[in-house]
Amino acid sequence: MSQPKTVQVELAGRGYDILVGSGLLKRAADYIVPKLASKKAIIVTDAHVGTIYGSQLKANLRTADITCEILTIPAGEGSKNFATFEWLMNQLLALKVDRKTTIIALGGGVVGDLAGFAASVLLRGVPFIQIPTSLLAQVDSSVGGKTAINASVGKNLIGSFYQPQLVLADSDVLKTLPPRELKAGYAEVIKYGLIMSPEFYEDCLSDGAKIIAGDEEAQQYAVLASCQFKAEIVKMDEREKDDLRALLNFGHTFGHALEAETGFSETLLHGEAVAIGMVMACRLSHRMGLIGADVETQLAAHFKALGMMAHPNDVKGQRWAVDAIASHFADDKKAEGGKLTFVVLNEIGRAVVAKNVDAALARDVVASYL
Repeated sequence: MSQPKTVQVELAGRGYDILVGSGLLKRAADYIVPKLASKKAIIVTDAHVGTIYGSQLKANLRTADITCEILTIPAGEGSKNFATFEWLMNQLLALKVDRKTTIIALGGGVVGDLAGFAASVLLRGVPFIQIPTSLLAQVDSSVGGKTAINASVGKNLIGSFYQPQLVLADSDVLKTLPPRELKAGYAEVIKYGLIMSPEFYEDCLSDGAKIIAGDEEAQQYAVLASCQFKAEIVKMDEREKDDLRALLNFGHTFGHALEAETGFSETLLHGEAVAIGMVMACRLSHRMGLIGADVETQLAAHFKALGMMAHPNDVKGQRWAVDAIASHFADDKKAEGGKLTFVVLNEIGRAVVAKNVDAALARDVVASYL
């Protein structure tokens, strides 16, 4: 097996490596053990991922004399709530963890967000490691230290900034993902091209089908490049104080509103919501006079060609109400003083944070799709 490629997240005193390659999970102990503060670790996973990889990881760590237990949550966005968080905290405390016990998040974005948030507050902070098993988690949610759970009014509203000790992005685990999950993850991949790099955007237009089809070289390139883009932003604006990191939320204000209206259910995956949300954000950018209508047209056509959602009405069985969707915009964590904030495009490869966006304009964008 080839050596993994490394992306360094450079943060003073909190920096860490993202390892990207194949076979990492099979050799997990080689990479994880040097990062452990003690010989005890707790694996947090979900019912789907745990069945496939939980025992393998536990057995691998035990070969290095690591005491290890597994805690399993239900799969799906519905687990990012207070009830599951409370259950997880009580289970961790029952296992007699101490401040040197490392929590290992084995799963997609839900597991990473929930386990990371638990690690950040358990005993006022214990170490944790990310092993993302979805494309979306590998390119986005496992990197940068954002952890959170959802509230009834909106997504990721209760959380913390808390960096992991290590991220292992194993391309082999992507082979077990269903096409729907790969498509959802791809939305976060092309996002980096839209907000940061016209060249990467063109790469995505050319190779998006390969990424979704499971081409390992294309997937590794997508993960590596995405992590490099995100690491660059996190280094400059770790805690989203300068509006730079907020650019990573392109499409998310619309997307989160759609997710909230579906009750954060399997009806609409996060990445699917982001894909639709980015198309809608392109229309908002056009109506603000920033870009031409052709950007939205091209992006939507690209998603459609890949069998992805690009329109709210692509969500099967969902009835939308314009005012209900628009009501969530004020609950978005980027909103300030009751004023709406959206990430918009000035051109492909250059995004900006637009504050004081007219609420009627945002509502009209929603209405134009419905």
